[in-house]
Amino acid sequence: MTRIGIIIGSTRPGRNGETVARWVHDIASKRTDAEYELVDIKEFDLPHLDEMAPPSLGQYTQPHTLRWAEKIASFDGYVFVTPEYNHSTSGALKNAIDFLYAEWNNKAAGFVSYGSVGGTRAVEHLRLVVAELQIADVRAQVALSLFTDFENFSVFKPGPHQVDAVNTMLDQLAAWSGALATLRAGTTMATAQSGT
Repeated sequence: MTRIGIIIGSTRPGRNGETVARWVHDIASKRTDAEYELVDIKEFDLPHLDEMAPPSLGQYTQPHTLRWAEKIASFDGYVFVTPEYNHSTSGALKNAIDFLYAEWNNKAAGFVSYGSVGGTRAVEHLRLVVAELQIADVRAQVALSLFTDFENFSVFKPGPHQVDAVNTMLDQLAAWSGALATLRAGTTMATAQSGT
């Protein structure tokens, strides 16, 4: 079955991201099109990128990188749950993404963002980043406003229409993740045949 990781893209104390990601996971767990798992980058204790070789070479040496790579490789698609900091995503999420390369390739991604304008500018930056990693991003996204989907900017109370937004995004994400399975299988076979 298709596996999709819901990645909590903030490590800040008091973050809203964990509550948002758990809400997305609760909605996703009622679906039968994929298996959904929460992934908290905070639990991986990733320092600022500390591998000697570029991630595209796949020559990981650090235990935290190997553990992170194993987790990310286990999924067919991802939901990135991101705050918006200074018109972009969090440094912690960008760093976590930058640690790896092949583990992201030929998979799909959807986005759930939150911020003063729904976190949409963070997602625009993330779309550029994931494209370079050969991740196909779906069009539908969930944009949560700190003014209308949170009380006092911290208590998460999403509008009822946001559930439909999540399901629309997940519909696209599950379909694309499944469709890309053939491409991933072809890449794996070609790598095995070349002996690399």
